[in-house]
Amino acid sequence: MQMNHYLKTWRVILLCSCMGIFAVIIVVKYARLAFIKEAPGFASTPIVERGSIVDRNGKALAVSTNFYHFGVTPAAIKDIGEFARLVSPALHMKENDIVSTITNAPNSRFVYVKKKIDQNTYDELHKVCLANGYSGSVRFDRIPGRVYPENTLASQLIGYMGNDGNGLSGIEYSMQSTLSPVVTPESPGDLKGKNVYLTIDANLQFKLEKIAREAIENTQAESLMLIAAEAKTGEILSYISLPEANLNEYSASSQDARIDRPATQSYEPGSVFKIFSVATFFDAGLISENDIFNCDGIYKRRTNAGETIVITCLDHHGWISARDALKYSCNDALAQMSEKIESEQFLAKIRSLGFGSRTGVELPGETTGSVRKTSDRLWSARSKPTIAIGQEISVSALQMVQAATALANDGVPVQLTFISKITSHDGAEVFTHTPVLKDAVFKKYTANYLLQCMETVARSGTGTRANLRDVAIGVKTGTAQMADHVHGGYSKTDFLSNCIAIFPIENPEIILYIVIEKAKGENYAGRIVAPVIGEAASIIIDHLGMSRGGAASLSHPGYVNISGIQPAIIEGVMPDLRGTPKRDLLPLLSRPDIQVKINGDGWVISQNPPPGTAITENMEIEFYLE
Repeated sequence: MQMNHYLKTWRVILLCSCMGIFAVIIVVKYARLAFIKEAPGFASTPIVERGSIVDRNGKALAVSTNFYHFGVTPAAIKDIGEFARLVSPALHMKENDIVSTITNAPNSRFVYVKKKIDQNTYDELHKVCLANGYSGSVRFDRIPGRVYPENTLASQLIGYMGNDGNGLSGIEYSMQSTLSPVVTPESPGDLKGKNVYLTIDANLQFKLEKIAREAIENTQAESLMLIAAEAKTGEILSYISLPEANLNEYSASSQDARIDRPATQSYEPGSVFKIFSVATFFDAGLISENDIFNCDGIYKRRTNAGETIVITCLDHHGWISARDALKYSCNDALAQMSEKIESEQFLAKIRSLGFGSRTGVELPGETTGSVRKTSDRLWSARSKPTIAIGQEISVSALQMVQAATALANDGVPVQLTFISKITSHDGAEVFTHTPVLKDAVFKKYTANYLLQCMETVARSGTGTRANLRDVAIGVKTGTAQMADHVHGGYSKTDFLSNCIAIFPIENPEIILYIVIEKAKGENYAGRIVAPVIGEAASIIIDHLGMSRGGAASLSHPGYVNISGIQPAIIEGVMPDLRGTPKRDLLPLLSRPDIQVKINGDGWVISQNPPPGTAITENMEIEFYLE
């Protein structure tokens, strides 16, 4: 047999040699793989179950849940229009939007159709995809989520958790490691975070938020702050900053709604600060109850250095005592008192009250405010009397409440807190708050004298509109011009109106502080904030079951006449039905076009969806009552 001319001998030898070498390489590689020790597989990442945030009574304010990102592989969907038709009801999306989302990414191997769908949507969508043969074409990525049952309630305090499972603000941020333990290589399987019990009372918070919203609406103000704290323990019962954010729709909220004003904002408090100035002068023995000062409407003094100090007063008060100076909020008398104290002594006492430093509450971003030093470039002969009336100093709402605890506790300040207790996942207590007393700032006699002065302000001074009649309350009002950040100096139109209250005077239990910023029209604190203080204090007294000395006794024949039911009406958009009694909701249960669920008895404290939501066919509406 003759060999083909092309198949030369040397070519055959070369081909066989290459094949042999290739075979040897393959054998060697497989041999090496066979003898290499198998690398250990990666351990699965432990699942972390985030702890809940609840109020002091255990009412849920932030609860962990699962959300899902729903996506598809475009190439695997043969009929995108039919797919969109099937899934659109469950996604609550328009078919055209679903088609557009998928077709606009034809070359993508994967595209998300909708992110962060809830468990109910997932269950419904999963059934649809499974029943129609799309299980291999779609994907559900589970992500840790958070549900805030009370929506806007105490939103800046509670804070918000991002999609990565980390807190972004409020208690969610500051208590991150407690709520969600850090995963380490030594972590024993799945981890469970601890539950944080706040000091706030959710039911009281709800009632006071209602008052706050009415106040901001009536005054057309830009913002409002309200803090109510237990005077003896430092536990904060209510914490309000308006405007507020809906935590379940946090990404859609405005920047203003996310600002935690009581903790992060500093401002000049104006005349409310006079109670701390008078307490300082009195405690140092520089003034007495019987000393009197002549107010002729203007404080004017020329220093040895040739500097002229001029501070005007709202009226000509004549000869008045320190008590009357607070009663009428007299600038002239306070400036005269300030002459009696050395600047460094005055500033030291102010700092010992907590001004110029953070209070140390469990919130991020707390401001220090500002207390000047005599060595500062802007310090002048005018600074001391000006600080005495609440100017040339900036404070936070939390600092004002912290300082007031010294007056309410015989001169001893109490550390403020938002944490009542912390429990493990199974309910065992791992931390319980106990009051933390600071070093005494004033003598007991001084604190009692200032409480008497504040009671006089409520009975016959600038705070009469806060007077409760049947419970002895002490107040101090203040109205301050706000800084003009555009032109410099003080604004002629923007004012900060605030009022602080301590009650009952004979045995202080509650400190209440309210700030209204940039009210339209009337801005005098005695007229717009004092009435809100009175209303809020009355709510607190009734809610806590405190004794009312002048409460009237009523008698009746033993039966109550109940008027006919006034049914709640839902048309077009969801109304705000908070505060509505259960009987008024009952007719809604027979509506064929919506699905209504009522949880609990009493009155509506929260609802889902929130007010303003458009009503759609077969929408599920849920009410929570207490």
